[in-house]
Amino acid sequence: MPIFDSPATILLLWAGLGYLLGSIPFGMVLARIMGLGNLREIGSGNIGATNVLRTGNKTAAALTLVLDGAKGAVAVLLARAAAGEDAAQLAGLAAMLGHCFPVWLGFKGGKGVATFLGIMLALAWPVGLACCLAWLAGAFLSKISSVGALTASATSIPLLLVLGFAQALVLGILLAALVWWRHSGNIARIRAGTEPRIGRKS
Repeated sequence: MPIFDSPATILLLWAGLGYLLGSIPFGMVLARIMGLGNLREIGSGNIGATNVLRTGNKTAAALTLVLDGAKGAVAVLLARAAAGEDAAQLAGLAAMLGHCFPVWLGFKGGKGVATFLGIMLALAWPVGLACCLAWLAGAFLSKISSVGALTASATSIPLLLVLGFAQALVLGILLAALVWWRHSGNIARIRAGTEPRIGRKS
């Protein structure tokens, strides 16, 4: 963990800003703008890129992926530039919580995969890049998005140690645990063989 030596008010400020950034539901906004319908009534009802893809609009899904990742990265980078590493890690965690539990949507948000990857890329880019490759490998081999997500998040923990970013290990564990918890239903469906494949239109 980093040394938390920034004033408590600064840390609270960046935690709040991180949460607000993370809570922007880009998937729902894009679906509304592009006339794709209400994501809550499509597929899994999730607000993330995988569910946007089930509308059949690959552009909207790609934009959702990029923007959901960007809000996590921006939270980390801004906090690091303005206040330091302690604020950056706290802002990243808050952005993840904002995406998963946005106040605007009754605390019922996404599963945090793209935001997790964005946070990792900004926090420790070699780890983030390796996690992205792990997601691609897991998703490509299984044709299941959630397998990619679970693979990427689990891989991040040893990567943080091996690649020399041990000060972010506690944050990495928290983020990975949150991804796995949010995917508990997916894990049950994977075991039952009923998890939807990538690109299946609802």
